[in-house]
Amino acid sequence: MPEGPSIILMKENLQPFVGKKVTEASGNAKFDKELLIGQKLHEIRTFGKQTYLVFDKQAVRIHLLMFGSYSINEQTKPDQSLRLSLNFKTESIYFYTCSVKSVDLDYLSGIDWEADVMSDLWNPEKAKKKLKAKPEMMVCDALMNQDIFSGVGNIIKNEVLFRIGVQPESLIGNLPAKKLKELIAEARNYSFDFLKWKREFVLKKHWLVHSKKACPICGQKLVKKQTGIGKRRSFYCETDQKLY
Repeated sequence: MPEGPSIILMKENLQPFVGKKVTEASGNAKFDKELLIGQKLHEIRTFGKQTYLVFDKQAVRIHLLMFGSYSINEQTKPDQSLRLSLNFKTESIYFYTCSVKSVDLDYLSGIDWEADVMSDLWNPEKAKKKLKAKPEMMVCDALMNQDIFSGVGNIIKNEVLFRIGVQPESLIGNLPAKKLKELIAEARNYSFDFLKWKREFVLKKHWLVHSKKACPICGQKLVKKQTGIGKRRSFYCETDQKLY
């Protein structure tokens, strides 16, 4: 599943379509796509792993899920995978194997934009308050909780926890104040590092533990384990990451 930084890159790639009117809309997404014809794309907003195409009368929410993708100016996948295609005067966008929904413009005002780790509106104090309200939550689940850290995915989770030296099954309520502060700060810091490395096509070269076998500090074999409520893959070092 694409994480927040990858969605920022998608937004940047789609930015040239802003200000243009839809001339044709199709695909197998389950809403009336003809309503988009004639509407202008005013803005592209991202919230974590979600993208909102904001038009005159509605917004279209795109979530790439596990295997979603998109292409510009050329349909690269078969019709059965095509959830939405938007044609403009001379260009087009195609979205595949993803969740596509139409939402009212009022829906956007109900989103907690301050929870997006990559947003200028990111509010670390609000994140801290949400975390303190869930002392029994594992840190691995906390980082993947989109209401707290919107945009954080499994790669960011594993790398952040290694950076701060905390095992994924540690409980939020057991973290010292310093570690809680580091958790919140590094969720944002690593997300921007991710974006930088993704732009330079070197992201995987910078992974320290995600999908790795040995700890880069002590050389010990890393633990690979499904952790938390979501049973997502965690990679961690029992020596250099502490269980709280």
